[in-house]
Amino acid sequence: MTTTDKYDLVIVGSGPGGYVAAVRAAQLGLKTACVEKSARLGGVCLNVGCIPSKALLDSSEYYHLAKEHFAEHGIKTGRLTLDLATLMKRKETVVKDLTDSVRKLLEGNRIDIIHGTARLVGDKQVEVLSGNRKKRILMGDSILLATGSRPVEVPGMSFDGQGIVSSTEALNFDMVPKNLGIVGGGYIGLELGSVWMRLGSKVTVIEMLPKIATTLDGQVGRALDRILKKQGMLFHLNTRVVNARKTAKKVKVTLEKGGENTAMSFDKLLVAVGRRPLTEGLDVEDAGIETDPGTGHIIVNTAYQTSVQGVYAIGDLTPGPMLAHKASAEGIAVVESIAGHAGEVNYDTIPSVVYTWPEVASVGLTEEAVKEREIPYCVGTYPFSGAGRARCMGEKEGFVKLIAHGKTDRILGVHIIGPRAADMIAECVLAMEFGASSEDIARTVHGHPTFSEALQEAAMAVRKCSIYAS
Repeated sequence: MTTTDKYDLVIVGSGPGGYVAAVRAAQLGLKTACVEKSARLGGVCLNVGCIPSKALLDSSEYYHLAKEHFAEHGIKTGRLTLDLATLMKRKETVVKDLTDSVRKLLEGNRIDIIHGTARLVGDKQVEVLSGNRKKRILMGDSILLATGSRPVEVPGMSFDGQGIVSSTEALNFDMVPKNLGIVGGGYIGLELGSVWMRLGSKVTVIEMLPKIATTLDGQVGRALDRILKKQGMLFHLNTRVVNARKTAKKVKVTLEKGGENTAMSFDKLLVAVGRRPLTEGLDVEDAGIETDPGTGHIIVNTAYQTSVQGVYAIGDLTPGPMLAHKASAEGIAVVESIAGHAGEVNYDTIPSVVYTWPEVASVGLTEEAVKEREIPYCVGTYPFSGAGRARCMGEKEGFVKLIAHGKTDRILGVHIIGPRAADMIAECVLAMEFGASSEDIARTVHGHPTFSEALQEAAMAVRKCSIYAS
């Protein structure tokens, strides 16, 4: 039996792009349906990405603090033990609470939530197949694809869910692996590596390139490398994994560096070399939607419209950084455009965060990018060791780096490695949105003692340079 329903907007996917778009559409008076294949709303981010990983990062940080730093504050804990089952239960509670909140948010805005697997079947039509094999046709004046992404699987290292795992399984280990290998030195591998290293794993990161976290400003990336090594994380750079195979108790890995092969073994091997747009089952090619044959991204114009009239795509499906807040911003922009309003995303001011400890946060151009574009610039840096609040907290690692135009003093980029960097970056994003100069931040009174004073000091250091810039 097949039923047909008509909507102004049909959204496929309920992640940060999809559910935010749905709420904005409802606010603008569009009759909206949101299709989700999983039992819980929230997509990858809330269920197996941003939220559970941050819950584990926070729990592991508390454990690490209790084990290594409470004593210096005069806090005696005695014999410390880890209850991993309780830690995981807390993570699941956080996820459930947030996914339940998304459901209530959509229901409160009178958005139809439809569970099932969706595919494009005709002119502005989406077929939804539910678990009981019941088919439902959703007709939409507009269709928005927001299905997110999936981990990239590497030949010779196929996921088995037990020994060779993706980030999804690495969020759910039932015991702390003694030796954890991580293929890929990007933010996913570094964050999950930090979780398990704090809980007791010996973590080894294997990266093909000569450095980790390649998208970061070079100075910040080098500092992160040094700090993580100091914490105990091991790195094999310029190293390629030839193959990996699961044995009865271990994962045997063959590595190649400089033409020579070596062997290593791990209890678990996390493959975190990136993510790929999740378009399987949508039948986008059959619908005539153009994709990038290399990356799998759906090609869209500035209004997020695909090559098929009335069909749009956002988030990880489209080119650009795979960030939840990018998807949310695009969700709002595309819906506002569909409703006849001005919708736009400023991609020059999208922040990025790496949730290691210390955290890393950045917005705008790196120093390498500024040099490549031959832009005259000035740099101001300030270490957290000089900030009173950081010293009180015992967090002296890291610094703030602010890059400004050498002639106009306009802020080009800000890069922070240190405590609370993820929260501090918001001020920098706002400043860049308003076209602020380093002088604007330098002359803005910041509370004392706070971490943000380091940003003000970095801005003051830029002024010393720009005053004398030719």
